Amino acid sequence: MPRVLLIVTTRSYRAGAFVDAARALGVPLTVASERSQALAAFQPDGHLVLDPGAPAALDTVLRFAAAHPLGAVIAADDDGVALAARACQRLQLPHHPPDAVRAARVKIAMRERFAAVGVPGPWFTVARRGEDAAALRGRVRFPCVVKPPDLSASRGVMRANDGAELSVALERLARMPEAGNRVLIEGYVPGVEVALEGLVTAGRLRTLALFDKPDPLEGPTFEETIYVTPSRLPEPVRDAIARRAQEMVTSLGLSHGPVHAELRVNDEGQWPIEIAPRSIGGWCSRVLRFAGGASLEMLLLRHALGEDVSAIAREPDAAGVMMIPVPAAGVFEGVGGVERARAVAGVEDVRIAVAPGETLVPLPESSRYVGFIFARAPGADAVEAALRAAHGLLTFDVRPAVPSRGETP
Repeated sequence: MPRVLLIVTTRSYRAGAFVDAARALGVPLTVASERSQALAAFQPDGHLVLDPGAPAALDTVLRFAAAHPLGAVIAADDDGVALAARACQRLQLPHHPPDAVRAARVKIAMRERFAAVGVPGPWFTVARRGEDAAALRGRVRFPCVVKPPDLSASRGVMRANDGAELSVALERLARMPEAGNRVLIEGYVPGVEVALEGLVTAGRLRTLALFDKPDPLEGPTFEETIYVTPSRLPEPVRDAIARRAQEMVTSLGLSHGPVHAELRVNDEGQWPIEIAPRSIGGWCSRVLRFAGGASLEMLLLRHALGEDVSAIAREPDAAGVMMIPVPAAGVFEGVGGVERARAVAGVEDVRIAVAPGETLVPLPESSRYVGFIFARAPGADAVEAALRAAHGLLTFDVRPAVPSRGETP
């Protein structure tokens, strides 16, 4: 069985799921991350130290591949997908091309590609970091959405309904150095939002799951909470979403691997919000279970290695996840009611992702969630009800952070 190189960072939730999937399939797996693993000396071909964003990262991968031939290189999260694409191009392994990955990851490039080929989208303009809202008069209409072009998971994304709110949003982004030097401003698209999890083979998109997002995402920030699949939208609408997602894939040149697409649906049609050249983030992949109990990561490993997985379907039960939002800014002390929440009918598990003593920062400055609630039931309505009931049983202890000396409270 060919070896797979998995690129992750130590911040990733996904490494364990891929390791478990590789073990179940008997696939030799090497985990590449920016820190050395404690047991790396006992299994040197199972661990590789690299920073996915470093200039030398590609050479590190190629040297490793020369000593340990690879059948696939995949990234668990956004941080490594560009490196995986470049490595696969050099090693002549199937993957989304580097140019397509860049266009998908940089929201300005994505909007430009969509506009060039006629894929519908909101109006958009690009501002400089720190640019004053008054200087944008005539280029911006309201309501609009302000986005850092290179960040994901709704980080830094804010709605502005007028010039004053636009000024506040631009000032907040200017205080986020990781947001970059450019700002994407685009028209706000009303409607319901869905997420499509798909797998692309030879440029053709196969929908693995279509998720409803039943909580309205109307701003001022866009914190995602509940995902439920299958979607309860009418079949003609679901089919139209899949066609639009294929247009997104084709226009960007994505050709082989997972995609996670976000779209808005209203009376005027299906509107692309963005598409990521990787699978669903966080622990959310646990909601997807395929024939024989296979995980999403097992499907992705087999597909990356060139296997035909087109006949493998998702199990029929409805499933969902709630990404537990940050209840307040401050220092996390703990959460109560977890066992009661786990006992709710339909709930499979409640996972808390932060430890006592960690500082919680709400969106848009941070994109971290307190944890995840997972549910499965015969119908989507029952899944959503279970997630809401479980969340209602949780109590959060967050104490205000004490400003350091010289810091304004």
